[in-house]
This record gives sequence, structure tokens and C-alpha cells, in this order.
Amino acid sequence: MIRLFTALSVPDDVAETLKRRQSGLPGAKWRTAEQLHVTLAFYGEIDERRADDLAAELSRAGAGGPFEIALAGVGAFGDSHRSHTLWAGIEPNERLNVLAGRCRSAAERAGITIERRDYRPHVTLAYLKPQTNQDRIGAWIKGHNLLHSPPIRVDRFGLYSSVLAHEGSQYQLEREYLL
Repeated sequence: MIRLFTALSVPDDVAETLKRRQSGLPGAKWRTAEQLHVTLAFYGEIDERRADDLAAELSRAGAGGPFEIALAGVGAFGDSHRSHTLWAGIEPNERLNVLAGRCRSAAERAGITIERRDYRPHVTLAYLKPQTNQDRIGAWIKGHNLLHSPPIRVDRFGLYSSVLAHEGSQYQLEREYLL
């Protein structure tokens, strides 16, 4: 079994911009530059045969050519009582939504069932410990909510494997697909 997802890598200059914001919040487990990405679709644990089928189906997902995205704002996932994840947002982008939809459709064609939920593109910046002070989280968001990046050219996406480790998930690019 292999744990797979498709994603856009974050260019080094954008990762550096994000790293400068990854401080000042006790209880945050900040993601490393190598862990920063924009998930297109998460497939979960699948067997090797289905992984090969998925890789083949994804070769058809990149039609449409390169496009640009931009980071915009920060926020947190969680409920009204506890935030668990800090993120940098992505400006609304129809081409990105289409690519994510094609990655989900590739899974269906490969016989992989994935969780159905609205696509909310973002870059995960940190996971938060349950005891992280909610007021401090709000102050961190307020202090960084004007984040905006220059356009980021998207000309490829990757199929990544993920291994859960104590220091955080470790990602390996398995295949790359040009747009």
C-alpha cells in the first residue's frame, strides 16, 4: 500500500516568503519548505496496481497548458472551539479548480474512491497542538492576513507519496506531469 496525493510544488522564493511568517505562535508545528505544496487531490492508501492505474490516468489530467496562481491571505481550519491548521490561501482560480477536478476524475477512472468535499486550495503552514491559545492564533492571522504573492507560474503538477513520520509527513515526488 502506498499513500498518494497530487499537488503543485511551491517555488523556492515563495517558500522563503512563507518561512518568514512561520514564527510567533507557541503550539504551532511549522511545515518545512520541503513540505509546502498546494494539494490538488488526496487519494489515501492504495495498492500498487491502482497506483499504476492512477499514474496512467493522471497523464490525461494536465490538458489546457500553463497558468498562474497567487497566494492571498492566511487563515485556520477548525471549528469555533479549536483551530487545528494554519494555511496560506490561494486567490480564486478557475484553471486550478479544473485541474483539481481532473485529478479527482483520474482517481475515479482508476477505481479509487476519494472523499467528496469542496476544493479549498491552500498551502498548509502549520498544524496546531490542541492547547494552542485561540487568541494567539487570531492575533497571528491578523498580523499576516495581508499576505499576497506575485503570480506563480504553474506548468506541471506531481504525484507524491507520503510517509507519516514523527517529525511530520515526508513526501516523495513519484511522477511529474507537464501542463
